[in-house]
Amino acid sequence: MTVGVEDLMHLPFVREWVERGKTEGIAEGKVEGKAEGKVEGKVEGEVRSILLILNARGLHLTDEARTRITECTDPDILESWITKAITATSTDELFD
Repeated sequence: MTVGVEDLMHLPFVREWVERGKTEGIAEGKVEGKAEGKVEGKVEGEVRSILLILNARGLHLTDEARTRITECTDPDILESWITKAITATSTDELFD
């Protein structure tokens, strides 16, 4: 005789473990989602900062440069570009 999951679900301890697993999975998903959201928010803020700094300094952005900045998702690279944007005299210097 084969016993399937459905056959075991009527047992209280099995239902308890299934519910506990669901609860833990939901909590874990929320933590992961929150972390991903923070990274995405940080990236968006850094991209915006770079564009604002370059604009305030009067540096012209080519479509290629703007795309490169706005499509970058690496916070470390974006942070280095923010630092360079403060003193760069061209977008070429930004990407060097």
